[in-house]
Amino acid sequence: MKERLGVLALLLVAVLIPSAILAQGPPPAAATPGQSPATPADEQARADAFYAFTMGHIYEEYDDATSQSEYANQAIESYKKAYALDPRSPVIGERLAEIYFKAQRIRDAVQEAQDILKRDPENLSARRLLAHIYVRTLGDSAVTPGQRDMVSRAVEQFREILRLDPSDEDAALWLARLYRMQNDPDKAAQVMRELLQREPDNEAAAEQLTQLLLDQGKGAEAIAMLEGMMQRAASPNLLDLLGDAYTQERQPVKAEVAYRKAVEMDPDEPSHHHGLAQALVAQEKYAPAIQEYKKLTELEPDKAENYLHLAEIYRQLNQLDLAEENVLHAKQLAPGDLEVMYYESTIYEAQGRFEDAIRVLSSAISGVKNQSQPSPSSRRTLAIFYELLGRLYREKEDYASAIGTYQEMLHLGDEEGRRARMGMIDTYRAERDLPKALDEAQKAMQAFPQDRSFRVTQALLLGEDGETDKAAKILTAMFTGTAEDREIDLDLAQVYERGKRFADAESAARAAEKLTTRPSDNEMIWFMLGAIYERQKKYDEAEQEFKRVLGVNPQNAAVLNYYGYMLADRGERLEEATALVKRALDEDPNNGAYLDSLGWAYYKQNRLAEAEAQLRKAVARDSHDPTIRDHLGDVYFKAGKSALAAAEWERALNEWRKALPSELEPDKIATLEKKLTSVKQQLAQQKSPGATKPDFPK
Repeated sequence: MKERLGVLALLLVAVLIPSAILAQGPPPAAATPGQSPATPADEQARADAFYAFTMGHIYEEYDDATSQSEYANQAIESYKKAYALDPRSPVIGERLAEIYFKAQRIRDAVQEAQDILKRDPENLSARRLLAHIYVRTLGDSAVTPGQRDMVSRAVEQFREILRLDPSDEDAALWLARLYRMQNDPDKAAQVMRELLQREPDNEAAAEQLTQLLLDQGKGAEAIAMLEGMMQRAASPNLLDLLGDAYTQERQPVKAEVAYRKAVEMDPDEPSHHHGLAQALVAQEKYAPAIQEYKKLTELEPDKAENYLHLAEIYRQLNQLDLAEENVLHAKQLAPGDLEVMYYESTIYEAQGRFEDAIRVLSSAISGVKNQSQPSPSSRRTLAIFYELLGRLYREKEDYASAIGTYQEMLHLGDEEGRRARMGMIDTYRAERDLPKALDEAQKAMQAFPQDRSFRVTQALLLGEDGETDKAAKILTAMFTGTAEDREIDLDLAQVYERGKRFADAESAARAAEKLTTRPSDNEMIWFMLGAIYERQKKYDEAEQEFKRVLGVNPQNAAVLNYYGYMLADRGERLEEATALVKRALDEDPNNGAYLDSLGWAYYKQNRLAEAEAQLRKAVARDSHDPTIRDHLGDVYFKAGKSALAAAEWERALNEWRKALPSELEPDKIATLEKKLTSVKQQLAQQKSPGATKPDFPK
């Protein structure tokens, strides 16, 4: 009775197996040139092989359902029978190798194949089976040191297979993959080139060779090969590969064309839409990119990454509500996913919601630290989160927590420690504690004596501390007489500008300009020259430099803000000034300096309510900036709120007392002191009978 039930169950499995699974059976072997057509005996052997393969598949399915070893053994025997009848079939070989692996009979399988090869070294089917067993044990992950011997054994077998049968496409593809695992791309490429010589339209070989060429930075060669194949017969897969090659070669327009054609030919394949969306983003064509990612959310409704891409685009567009909506959708699909948590925190940061961003990052860090087995990957992930968390604490002006975060990051490794020390220096500098910043820079130079960036940082800190000559000496000693001097010239110009040595600053900036080959690389130089001229009240020259930057990059927020503020501060072309600053805020909506500029432009137009609103936002973003508080005091005073004005001017004066030496502006401080004294006197007089409204203090 028990045996009858087993047979009945097996028959039920056979009935229930979909025809699509049975269709996985071995396809008819391709006839090579000059080969005789199949005989009735060949056809019978094929039919018998298919029957044996189907029975093997049934037994394998039943083994999966019951975990009874007898069914695995029956599957092995059926597959062996099928393989003996049709040894050229890679499908049968793969199934036989896999069932041996699942049954944990690897040693038996290897021994069986090796025994055959001892008797008959030219036995092709035994070599194919042995090769498939070796690659099956490797799995899909990266090769570990313990697997290298298995890779070498597999390479040996596939080389022998190709020696015995040069037309074996499956062996060639596997051999190329294995050479890549051995980090020997040249051999892998040679195998694929030989396969393409025999089969010029083999897409699998073209795909592998394209990947190899792109990995080696040979995008142009990949493009030439693919375009040649496309002339004979275009396909969605080839178009995808062509788009990938154009993308690597930084030709997003051509990449877009290739991906669009692929989408037209195969509209339901997600990979085409992914490529097209990325090409559109590279061209800043955000609206059509959004449509592509929305299409992907329909094709791949369970994939969080598509919502992350949408969130990032919306963040770039400063549509932060939509960015948050999409990142939260991604979070629902992938709770606890570290990439999702990272993007979520950056969106909260852009919204100025520092507490929420810190909460998310802290949770992510705890999750990584609780992993049982730390790895290089987890250390890198921790470093990214620590770096962002430290920056958030710094923006929140919680400097102690920022330093604590970077100190934890110090222990992750050399590269992570280098970045942590730079973060600590930036934090001490933001806190206006130059002695500690300089001390940390000295420690960093001792820990990383070959790192030029710390010497540059030390020089810039000395420049901020008013030690212009010391800073310049450090920087000039770093000149090498090469194109790398451009960055040193820029740093030197910054040091001289802070030290109010404007002629030297201009000279250094012009020297940097001579070492630049592309106009886009001159943005920082022209911006710096504009600032140098503005500080000397050479407004026409400053405006010329700012216009040069905007001619290259109309979205340069720093220049838009500086240019607009310069006009507003002088009371000139106020509508244009307002428009410039608004464009800067389009790029960075929560920047305290830009909010201040807009508020000041409104003040100059006597739009006091709007001015107050913007300046209050600016103070919330940067409470220690004396200029912002000074401006807010002016607005309050002009609006008749003298007590509030006095309070803001008092705070501004306190912030000036804590300013770095390079930031001090004696004229502004003197004017502020005069205004504060005057308004205090007027407030005292207001308490007397018959007092009149005070005039604006000069």
